[in-house]
Amino acid sequence: MTARATFGAELRRLRTAAGLSLADLAARVHYSKGYLSKVETGLAAPNSALATLCESEFGTPGALTSLVPAETGKRRTRPDVRPSGLPPVTADFTGRDEESRAVREILESDGGVCVISGMGGAGKTALAVRCAYRLEPSFADGSLFLDLRGTSDDPVTPADAHDRLLRILEVPAERIPADPDDRAALFRTCLRGRSFLLVLDNAGSTGQVRPLLPAEPKCRVVITSRSRLPALDEAKHVSLGVLPTASATTLVTALTGATPDAALRIADRCGRLPLAIRIAAARLRAHPAWDVAELERRLADETRRLGELDDGERSLAAAFRLSVRQLDQPEARLFSLLALHPGPDFDVTAAQALGSLDPVEAERLLDRLHQAYLLTQPELGRFGFHDLVRVFAASGAADEDAFRRLADFSVATAERADRAMSGPRYRLEVVYPPGLPEVEFPDQDSAIAWFRAEWPNLVALCRRAGETDRCWQLAFFLRGFFYLTKLWDPWVATHRWARAAAESVGNRWAAATTTANLGIAYVDRGDLDEASRCYSQALAEYRQLGDRHGEATALAHSAWAEHYRGNHEQALRDLRSAADFYELTGNRRSGAITTRGVALVLTALNRPAEAARVVEETLAVFEELGLELDVVMGLNCLGWARFRSGDHPGAESAYREAAARAECCGSTHEAARAYLGLGNVAAARGIAREAASLWERAEAAHPALDPVTVGEAAARAEYP
Repeated sequence: MTARATFGAELRRLRTAAGLSLADLAARVHYSKGYLSKVETGLAAPNSALATLCESEFGTPGALTSLVPAETGKRRTRPDVRPSGLPPVTADFTGRDEESRAVREILESDGGVCVISGMGGAGKTALAVRCAYRLEPSFADGSLFLDLRGTSDDPVTPADAHDRLLRILEVPAERIPADPDDRAALFRTCLRGRSFLLVLDNAGSTGQVRPLLPAEPKCRVVITSRSRLPALDEAKHVSLGVLPTASATTLVTALTGATPDAALRIADRCGRLPLAIRIAAARLRAHPAWDVAELERRLADETRRLGELDDGERSLAAAFRLSVRQLDQPEARLFSLLALHPGPDFDVTAAQALGSLDPVEAERLLDRLHQAYLLTQPELGRFGFHDLVRVFAASGAADEDAFRRLADFSVATAERADRAMSGPRYRLEVVYPPGLPEVEFPDQDSAIAWFRAEWPNLVALCRRAGETDRCWQLAFFLRGFFYLTKLWDPWVATHRWARAAAESVGNRWAAATTTANLGIAYVDRGDLDEASRCYSQALAEYRQLGDRHGEATALAHSAWAEHYRGNHEQALRDLRSAADFYELTGNRRSGAITTRGVALVLTALNRPAEAARVVEETLAVFEELGLELDVVMGLNCLGWARFRSGDHPGAESAYREAAARAECCGSTHEAARAYLGLGNVAAARGIAREAASLWERAEAAHPALDPVTVGEAAARAEYP
């Protein structure tokens, strides 16, 4: 059997074992189906590039390369004018199908210049080389590869690059001009009329690569860079992110033999970065005593993870360090300070606070860090870190003054947003240092939108603030938003931290108020025993302080828990006592809220007509004070009282208005309550289909309302 036939037979065997047709393989390696058929039958000579690509597809390194027939011994009569300096393709290359298609489409188009950019370790070079191998047969004169070392201390200058490329093209050294412009002109001349694929790896800037772009339209260029190179107008861009979860898991399994579950955990701890995964696998191979579980254990500790991702020759931290070295000093400083932000993302104003920057400078520096792939941009105006980049950045972040500025800014903005959202309520005066960035909230909607975007960051900041005043202050200003959105878990968590902070700084009023607000969270989600414990503690502390307002508030809140337990008479006495105090002190907001509670208790005591009259009086106060959520809650309370009195048309009217206004103020809980009430009205009228539709709408708005705390949910259970 000839060498060609041997290669072809093995290619057919591997293709069949992989379950691929000739057409499938042709699409993957970018050779024609007809050529591959001839190779398999021994009618066409294979080459090493085809062998390498096929080995990568089949996962069989070396199986075909060793079978490539030796070249004939004919004496060359002219220089080799078809160079192929591409490095070997990466073994076990996984995923990137969409990006591969995009690169090929760009390079196959007229004037194709493609920039593949991404953070260090994302696999830019591997993708570029793989695509280059697939496209190389389309270029009559071959391919040229050059590492520009753009992130090193000694990057390749355009003049040096021209010199190296001209030597690859076998231009004699004595013919290469010393003048950079003349050298560039000779390079363009050498490419005229020829068809080359030029791969420029690891470019540092647009200025480094623009002089290397050929003028010849038959040539194509692919560039890799850790910068987005936005100023390279000639190019089309492919941004390389982390691997998709499935691809990252597959790569871990291929390299380590881990089970799918273990591979998924390792992939996540490696940030789904190909370089990190390969380093982790190399570490496992280098330690025969380790197993996959030991590798997992070593990667589990976030503080040690970057140290573990170093196999002696490759280091993820070193890869990130190269990217940071490209930054100017202001950019590098902000990069380090941003790691002090404990939340998942941040906006420009948070960066302003951390860096003591004006808005224009903060935005410019953030944009530069994003261009360098040191920050992600999950949505317009918001930035974040890849998990491992955050760990790297945090290793150099220790500026407590910057964190205090962030905490000051966050509390001040949360207070401003709470005022816009919740209106006038009792607040302790908080003092802030001058010069903080200011976020304005022209209306309730803008305040709610800010809270929705920032609450995970504020929760993380509350925890990071530790036993300081800013911790309990932040929790205090978050309470209104948590009440609106029913985010009970972060509500409870922040207030537990806040209670400890208030005790640590010796602020007894803050400790009592935090405890009372924690009780609201517990009663709101139906944990009545824990709520009562909080109210009893807060009530005792307010009495020790002689704080009559706090005492009345704790008493009113405690009454809600008694009402939900069925102790309606006690609840009514306590609520009326608190309402009398609020009337005496002129606190109309708290008085109206407490009176609304009186109406709910009266309804439970089978006095719904009286309850309806009472709650109607509160609606005017809420409207006057601009308390939209309280208006909605009052309308639902009115609908409930009318429903219990048998006034179905009146109940329907109140519930419909509540549903419409709840949608506007962002309360899915109150919207669901209104739809439940409307469904109950329809069911009471015998309109089963309409009732079922409204109940479904309630479930979609806010699932599983608690029948203990929501009368409409208890009434719903009475109908089939």
